[in-house]
Amino acid sequence: MENKILEIPKEYKSVIEVKGPLIVVDVKDVKAVMYGEVVDIKSGDGKILHGQVLDAMENTAIIQVFEGTSGLDTKNTSIKFLGETMKIDVSSSMLGRIFDGAGRPIDEKGPIIPEKRIDINGLPMNPSARQFPRDFVQTGISTIDGMNTLVRGQKLPIFSGSGLTHNRLAAQIAKQAKVLGKEESFAVVFAAMGITAEEAHFFKSEFASSGALQKIVMFQNLADDPAIERIITPRLALTTAEYLAFEKDMHVLVILTDMTNYCNALREISSAREEVPGRRGYPGYMYTDLSTIYERAGRITGKKGTVTQIPILTMPDDDITHPIPDLTGYITEGQIVLGRGLHMKGIYPPIDVLPCLSRLMNQGIGEGKTREDHKEVADQAYALYAEGRDLRDLVAVVGEEALSPRDKLVLTFANVFENEFVTQGYDDDRKIAGDTSNGLDPSATLDKLWHMLSILPKNELIRIKEKTLQKYYPEDKRGKSKGKEEFILGGETTDMSIDNYI
Repeated sequence: MENKILEIPKEYKSVIEVKGPLIVVDVKDVKAVMYGEVVDIKSGDGKILHGQVLDAMENTAIIQVFEGTSGLDTKNTSIKFLGETMKIDVSSSMLGRIFDGAGRPIDEKGPIIPEKRIDINGLPMNPSARQFPRDFVQTGISTIDGMNTLVRGQKLPIFSGSGLTHNRLAAQIAKQAKVLGKEESFAVVFAAMGITAEEAHFFKSEFASSGALQKIVMFQNLADDPAIERIITPRLALTTAEYLAFEKDMHVLVILTDMTNYCNALREISSAREEVPGRRGYPGYMYTDLSTIYERAGRITGKKGTVTQIPILTMPDDDITHPIPDLTGYITEGQIVLGRGLHMKGIYPPIDVLPCLSRLMNQGIGEGKTREDHKEVADQAYALYAEGRDLRDLVAVVGEEALSPRDKLVLTFANVFENEFVTQGYDDDRKIAGDTSNGLDPSATLDKLWHMLSILPKNELIRIKEKTLQKYYPEDKRGKSKGKEEFILGGETTDMSIDNYI
């Protein structure tokens, strides 16, 4: 048996250019430089930096420096090629821990004891081994659970805008998310890219004070951290999620915020490499790059665990046709859209139901998953809300007096829907359905919808089967008082007159 001598990596002083976050190295004397290979960089003052090979050509290699190139020059900088791609130490003890954007612990609890060391780029998921996403993930948010259900193994992005409450929504989902079932292990991997110190403090304090941190692994890249670090942060998070899901049999929800900051970092690197820009200056390969992140969600045959993704992105100028939301929409299975109009009304969360879509919703709802009436009641509520929104525009032109009695009820439903269903407290964790043995539970998402639908008589609910109506329609919840509809929620009578809600 041959005795193999461990080869110590050599240092090369062959840097020929430093530009932006990149350095260009002459590699004629270096054997087999790999794409994605990790390197150590020693500056003239002895400081050790870290980088990764971004492009490997015959005579030169382009290296991205994670800490930035400040203080580096072409004369005194030395490079050491380590012969392996970037990896992260993973362990089930990572739950409850906080790491920086490069995977280093920052919670003063010391280093983790690794159970395994894994390449952050992950392994391609064999298409033949993929299982179709199914089964319900409860976020506690009615507009998601009831109208655009999240399914295990799905990737469902949230499209937001500058100044909207997507950070609060992300924190609320991370705290409340769960899978239903007594023996199901669940975890959240939360990766924040380009956030401010104030936002980082908000996330950490919210998770710690609620007790949710024990089920969360948090990675954070701050706005003043090197932009190049944002490229690896989501990959570190997803590698951790895959380990917990496919080796520890856990159901893992990965929340990535803000993917717009990630794409801007991608554009910065592309510009430094002097590549031909695509739409709005973003690199032409951005679709492929995003797919290497989003496609790491799913279920694998023979594995109990699942990886579900909620990427969050802010649309520049609220433009849903911008390259980032546009390409994200092509790769993912739907979208949750936050509406500025709802936000201006003071509604939280400002989820605009009409442009939202969960393409896999039908796989995660129904008898044995949520409840058998889920699809029918959601379809009926969506149709009436859309009609009510159209009636608002009509009232602005012709006035309320031109509406028929039915139109007034539909308009009332639309207003009640926004004020009682979409509107939800930050600490309000709503279950999907209540125990109907004692009647409908007005604090549960589906039961709340039934209460609202009872504003209209049975014969107007044409998207719901008669058998379902007989079982769930709350006959005793409707009443008339001086020509006004009254509506009971949570045991209290609320005046739902047209005058109050237009």
